[in-house]
Amino acid sequence: MFIQNYLSQVSEIAKIIDINSIEKMVHILIQIRAHQGRIFFIGSGGGAGHASHATCDFRKLGGFDAYCPLDNVSELTARINDEGWDTSLSNYLLVSRLQENDCVFVFSVGGGSEEKNISSNLIQAIKTAKQKKAKVVGIVGKDGGYTYQFADACILIPTVDTKMITPHAEGMQAVLWHLLVSHPDLQIHPTKWESMK
Repeated sequence: MFIQNYLSQVSEIAKIIDINSIEKMVHILIQIRAHQGRIFFIGSGGGAGHASHATCDFRKLGGFDAYCPLDNVSELTARINDEGWDTSLSNYLLVSRLQENDCVFVFSVGGGSEEKNISSNLIQAIKTAKQKKAKVVGIVGKDGGYTYQFADACILIPTVDTKMITPHAEGMQAVLWHLLVSHPDLQIHPTKWESMK
């Protein structure tokens, strides 16, 4: 029963997700590329893996100038060791001279919480982006988190089972970034298998 229930929940999420929030994000990303801005993909845990993969896809398929601060393990761990976890991403963004044409793209289940001291590195990165007037977008699984509250566009993964918030959020994040980079207004280069004759 677990397998059937899990897949049924995935189907339900796909049916009820807010399409307007996806379209809003597409529009922002179109503007970022049109104005030669950069995308910085960030996350922790599973979100870090998503950030790395999405960076590849948006660069290769979408022609975006995209970066994943988490891919540079030497710089990341040096910053954590010397400056602290909280500012490890925000200081990367500052050195990268983040500006208003740029975008910070967040993958997070909860989106961060100042009150509960959760995902403080993501929160500080979002604050830095806001200070520099860069856009912030995200895909999250909770509507009360910091990302959802302060992003310019945020796709919320609806909760259909309170015991499955994390697996559904992280699973659908991969579905949604692939949707975005496959969108005809964002994808400019074909994927390998689809281009073979």
